[in-house]
Amino acid sequence: MTELPYCGTAPLPGELLMRFNFDPVLVAALVGVAGLHLWAARRLPPRQLFCGLIGWILAAAAFFSPLCALSVALFSARVAQHMILVLVAAPLIAAGMVAREPRGVWSLWLSVLAFFVSLWFWHMPLPYEATFHSVAVYWCMHLSLFGSGIWFWYALMHHARVQVVDAFAAGTLTSIQMGMLGAFLSLADHVLFRWHLLTTWAWHLTPLEDQQLGGVLMWVPGIIIFLWAAVRSLARLWATLDGVRAA
Repeated sequence: MTELPYCGTAPLPGELLMRFNFDPVLVAALVGVAGLHLWAARRLPPRQLFCGLIGWILAAAAFFSPLCALSVALFSARVAQHMILVLVAAPLIAAGMVAREPRGVWSLWLSVLAFFVSLWFWHMPLPYEATFHSVAVYWCMHLSLFGSGIWFWYALMHHARVQVVDAFAAGTLTSIQMGMLGAFLSLADHVLFRWHLLTTWAWHLTPLEDQQLGGVLMWVPGIIIFLWAAVRSLARLWATLDGVRAA
């Protein structure tokens, strides 16, 4: 038997502001995970703690706000929800994490691979469709996408100095692959996601326009933010070389 989507049925414009999600299990899970994170990071500088706190607040907003319901109606809203999680909340949470002893470069590239697979898999038609028919699949999507995003951002922000070149390459490649997926969705001349064939019209968008808008939301911010991460690593490399020359 097919389940209703986790966020409910597709909303109409007049009812959207009434569609907040206060799932007690989700509230308890997010508060518990965020609380454990902030307690573990309690000795970090206040700026880092603040970053972590804001990251968890934004993640909660992505799930509790009417954006959750809107993502049932619009592909572009689902993409916006994902971009909030992986491009805003995840780096803030990663910035607020305790930097452990850097692992080998394999950990960085495994995080790149995990994020790449999660991003492309869940934005393909069949897996995407499945998230509306099963709550378990829905949460598999978000846990894998958000979890791999945090892992990747942590690896980018807390890598060892000897891994600067790898971090630059990882940020650049991730920018390219996210841009490619966004471009693929934006430039497609036919609708890929059947779920939204009847849900977009109330929002004055055709299904193809909605899909193209979602592609743009992924394409442009993804390129900019991951390129920034790559340039940040390059700046760290430059600072290291300056230090060597000064010595």
